[in-house]
Amino acid sequence: MIANRSVPTDAILPHVIYRDVAEAIAWLMRVFGFREHYRYGEPVSGAQIYAANACIMIKKMRGGATPAQLGYGTQSLTIFVNDVDAHCTRTKAAGARIVEELNETVYGERQYGVEDLDGHHWLFSQHARDLRPDEWGATIVGQ
Repeated sequence: MIANRSVPTDAILPHVIYRDVAEAIAWLMRVFGFREHYRYGEPVSGAQIYAANACIMIKKMRGGATPAQLGYGTQSLTIFVNDVDAHCTRTKAAGARIVEELNETVYGERQYGVEDLDGHHWLFSQHARDLRPDEWGATIVGQ
């Protein structure tokens, strides 16, 4: 078996669709601090980017519509970062649309929500308190 060099086994690799892939890559790198691994196509039709250890595919929209065009969200992506306060400050300074102010959740995460240039919803989060799910009101179903 050949190992994949860019994505580890058992990883989830989301594919996020944009109207303009090159513009999306530049925006995501400038605003969120992502880094580009590779791109393909001429003009650019896809790319793989990293957010710390998280890997995301950026793809060109072929038909359909982005969340911004639809007027509602289609998914939410959560990225865990080492310093969510600094990340939020950077994102705000870049002029991104904050949709959830920085806060600590009942389940012990410090996070904020933001929409990107095509209306995709992102949560940036940092572990703040170590709580079991039953401590904040969830029901533990399986072990």
